Amino acid sequence: MTKDLKDSFSAAGAGRRPGAAAPGTSRAPGGSGAATSAAGGSGASGPGPSGGATSSTGRGGTRNPATGTSGASGPSTSTSTSTGDAPPAPAALAAKVRTLAPSMTRSMQRVAEAVASDPAGCAALTVTGLAELTGTSEATVVRTARLLGYPGYRDLRLALAGLAAQQQSGRAPAVTADIAVDDPIADVVAKLAYDEQQTLADTAAGLDTVQLDAAVTALATARRIDIYGVGASGLVAQDLAQKLLRIGLVAHAHSDPHLAVTNAVQLRSGDAAVAISHSGSTGDIVEPLRVAFDHGATTVAITGRPDGPVSQYADHVLTTSTARETDLRPAAMSSRTGQLLVVDCLFIGVMQLTYDAAAPALAASYEALAHRHSPRTR
Repeated sequence: MTKDLKDSFSAAGAGRRPGAAAPGTSRAPGGSGAATSAAGGSGASGPGPSGGATSSTGRGGTRNPATGTSGASGPSTSTSTSTGDAPPAPAALAAKVRTLAPSMTRSMQRVAEAVASDPAGCAALTVTGLAELTGTSEATVVRTARLLGYPGYRDLRLALAGLAAQQQSGRAPAVTADIAVDDPIADVVAKLAYDEQQTLADTAAGLDTVQLDAAVTALATARRIDIYGVGASGLVAQDLAQKLLRIGLVAHAHSDPHLAVTNAVQLRSGDAAVAISHSGSTGDIVEPLRVAFDHGATTVAITGRPDGPVSQYADHVLTTSTARETDLRPAAMSSRTGQLLVVDCLFIGVMQLTYDAAAPALAASYEALAHRHSPRTR
């Protein structure tokens, strides 16, 4: 998520999620310690010493995006830019467009889609030229550049020139083509394979490793872990629960919203809850995470919309890639791919932290199932 969005979410406390503590204090209810910064500092807001790392607020590395900040609707158009935040690298530009476009206004989407689809052509345009090309205004072009993480349009043009050079050298692939109803199956395979690869690359590029590390620590030290997901996200929730169970952790996936809430009521400080929702606004997922949050559990959200309601109740937000939805390719296919990558990252991180106990537990589970994989004898 861009610096502008993070600024707008925390501005004047308007975007702070319900019950969240101010930076540097423990959150209520159930807060269990002072905040520490992403780089291990004292919890001051803004980028850490490493340049661009998200600082912690509340309990242990919290980042709290929320909706409806400062009374504004839609994405933030704040013009402030921290000197500690470096603009995104050219290779990350297309990924940021795909991730942020769904939350942009329609006019900003036209600008973002134009620069992502034709970086070379747009790099040659002035701000006025790009505004005319997209049927928008110069102010919209500048706001779009800042939302994508660039201080101004000049910096965006430089990134576009760099991206164009990469594409011409063959280091960057072309934009994914939509699947047509009359595509031969070989083309369907190729297009889906490319899109899956792009989803993984975009998710990896946008994943906040500070938040990931904090979420790993929370799961590795939790007494009990509840995981919420419905539909395609429910399958991902089951996958995470099964992985954690095999290394000896107490983890349960809940797809029934009633059971999810009644289980969340039992959580306390020292427990953890993970909500998986691509839209970030599924009520059946937001409600149990809110209950878990209110009862003091450490909460994690895996979502494609870091500005969605689910993030209001998340101590740690892990963002997945956002893909366009088409008639022949529902977005759930792409969201599931990104979610599974995040789940695997969480599992490996927990495995590393708990290796002395996890390795024997995993070996025991393999041994218990070994006979089921042996050839049958008559």
